[in-house]
Amino acid sequence: MESLLVPLLMLSLVWATSAGSFYENFDEAWGGDLAKILNNGQVLSLSLNRASGSGVKSKSQYLYGKFDIQMKLVPGNSAGTVTTFYLSSLGSTHDEIDIEFLGNLSGQPYILHTNVYTQGKGNREQQFYLWFDPTKDFHTYSILWNPLTIIFSVDGIAVRQFKNLESRGIPFPRSQAMWLFGSLWDAEDWATRGGLVKTDWSNAPFTATYRHFAAQACVRKQPSQTCSSSSWLNQDLDISGQKQIRWAQKHYMVYNYCTDTKRFPQGLPPECSFN
Repeated sequence: MESLLVPLLMLSLVWATSAGSFYENFDEAWGGDLAKILNNGQVLSLSLNRASGSGVKSKSQYLYGKFDIQMKLVPGNSAGTVTTFYLSSLGSTHDEIDIEFLGNLSGQPYILHTNVYTQGKGNREQQFYLWFDPTKDFHTYSILWNPLTIIFSVDGIAVRQFKNLESRGIPFPRSQAMWLFGSLWDAEDWATRGGLVKTDWSNAPFTATYRHFAAQACVRKQPSQTCSSSSWLNQDLDISGQKQIRWAQKHYMVYNYCTDTKRFPQGLPPECSFN
């Protein structure tokens, strides 16, 4: 464990807990007035029209953290749209941890799309249907990222884990601090049924709503300070969490890259033997 925590000291990180205000935690990244912070900073509204989507970027960079957000997704015919909550560094060798929601035709289920990039390499998608309508009410979506693991959760139920298997030569995102993003954008070339269903712009503007942002995280900042230890920093899945993942994969998984032999004809990625 000590070797895994070295980057915390090298990057001069400080422990921080953030909650509530989008004014305090995010800046508008693109889309101008299509990204709106409302209710004294407690609500974020992102919209998409034919001219542009919209997005926000965290004011801070993080190296490890537990990030929670409540979201209500685009209702009705949202085909071609993608609503996101994700972590990413920058550059060709960036790291990234993705939660994305792929839009649908009215009456069809949304797809929760997850991915993990390390050193610019992704192709680690797992996709799930949700067991509720994410357009009717707010639900909580979470990313736990620590030196041991990455865990994706929905309403406190773990649906996916990506373990740190560096000891077996498999890269893990632990050396690059990342920003947190939220966005709504048009991806009609792939988002719905592989791009077969296009965006119906007569339904624009499309709008998704975010609230109750919370982060327990290590924040990169100056002057030099170290990141305090906390329970989430060493958290892994317990027996209950492992059962949750098996339940989600059995009943709601749509796609798992670790079973896609057509995509990887030379052999599945090495982590598939362990995750």
